[in-house]
Amino acid sequence: MGGAVSAGEDNDDLIDNLKEAQYIRTEKVEQAFRAIDRGDYYLDGYRDSAYKDLAWKHGNIHLSAPCIYSEVMEALKLQPGLSFLNLGSGTGYLSTMVALIIGPFGVNHGVELHKDVVEYAREKLDDFIKNSDSFDKFEFCEPVFVVGNCLEISADSHQYDRIYCGAGVQKDHENYMKVLLKIGGILVMPIEDQLTQITRTGQCTWESKNILAVSFAPLVQQSRADGEKPDAVQLPPVTVRSLQDLSRIYIRRTLRNLANEDSQGKGMVQRVPQKRKRRRCRRRRINTYVFVGNQLIPQMVESEEEEHAEEEHKEVEEEEEEERDLGDIEILKQVSVLRDQIMALPLPESLKAFLLYYREK
Repeated sequence: MGGAVSAGEDNDDLIDNLKEAQYIRTEKVEQAFRAIDRGDYYLDGYRDSAYKDLAWKHGNIHLSAPCIYSEVMEALKLQPGLSFLNLGSGTGYLSTMVALIIGPFGVNHGVELHKDVVEYAREKLDDFIKNSDSFDKFEFCEPVFVVGNCLEISADSHQYDRIYCGAGVQKDHENYMKVLLKIGGILVMPIEDQLTQITRTGQCTWESKNILAVSFAPLVQQSRADGEKPDAVQLPPVTVRSLQDLSRIYIRRTLRNLANEDSQGKGMVQRVPQKRKRRRCRRRRINTYVFVGNQLIPQMVESEEEEHAEEEHKEVEEEEEEERDLGDIEILKQVSVLRDQIMALPLPESLKAFLLYYREK
């Protein structure tokens, strides 16, 4: 499923295409997509396919098409502090983007059938926290992934504000999904080849809206012998944050706000660089004829219009490169400011490392 937008050269180019096609419509969703490089969730050797609007699968590892994820992110209407459950959480790509929007006081849980995929998701999450330049620009709700079948969740599990199911749901499982949702909550899932948004408006009332025609593999039902009791999936507990965690959140928030105020006072505008679209120049060739000996031979020559187009195209590329370089400098400056502020605090090195989430850069 996918192919709705043009392939990009890199992650920013892909996001530009998704915006142009109106799959990404809000700034917070755009920021989350730009902060998480889709290519980082591909296996080595397959990254060249990361920026195409296509689903990708290798063994148990699977990523939906970018246009699907962007529609899901928009339909969930995410806000800071919400609880989120990802059924079929896969690589953790979507859960990590959600984490940047719901922030440190949200809840972010994922259930995935395959143990090797959960391990892969945890590796990718750890790599993002420790190495991504985007991490310091956001407040983050770290996802927690568990192994299990989405159709065997314990009956006494808590409910969530937002739920996404990344596999096809049969009609007879629709109500099972709905009871996991809080009143006022939103559930997004594929039902009968339609990506559907369901809002719980009351104890027994719902509103449904079809978003997009899709094709998803169905949820896997656990096979068991007759009379055998299924293994119930225990979702992670919702716990109160420790004093240590709260201190880290508020210290980082205060330092980030001070850095932003300082940069604004100096007239510096912090922004996420957006790649400008290259102009498509139509090239024209003119048929002409030249004499070679006694023969009249057709020859293609470039028109003056084409030469002008090539010069203009080269100028645009140079401007794009300069703009991207400046944007990269701004991002690095913003990230290093927070780190420098933390390192300048009169604290033991162990506490500084804790405030930095043990990041080395």
